[in-house]
Amino acid sequence: MSQLIALLSGLVFGLGLLVSGMNNPQKVRGFLDIFGNWQPELIAVMGSAVTLFAIAFWFSKKRKAPVCADAFHEPTLKKIDKRLLGGAVLFGIGWGLVGLCPGPALVNLLTFDPGVLLFIAALLMGNRLAHHLVGPAK
Repeated sequence: MSQLIALLSGLVFGLGLLVSGMNNPQKVRGFLDIFGNWQPELIAVMGSAVTLFAIAFWFSKKRKAPVCADAFHEPTLKKIDKRLLGGAVLFGIGWGLVGLCPGPALVNLLTFDPGVLLFIAALLMGNRLAHHLVGPAK
């Protein structure tokens, strides 16, 4: 049952990305171009996502366990350090240059667009490179 719920959750997430336009790199870059031809439409998408997450998180704190697991898996790393900030900067630069983050890129994977395929390959290689050069998070 938990695998079915995971599949349905992923499908709803992907559909939400498609409907909102978050999988369209031009729309995302337009949103990030606040000093040029700014396209503010994605504020509603991000605001809705943050609001829904905040509500779900609040309700989850009132539960002893999640619906499809034995226990909650909260992050063990809670400090803001150079590693976290460096990763955030790299993520932001990549998002701004390409107009995609990993979720929408996976949605676009089935388009077989060479740019998306290259992005996914670079994402995976960068992940492995960081793992070997910096090491796993502790």
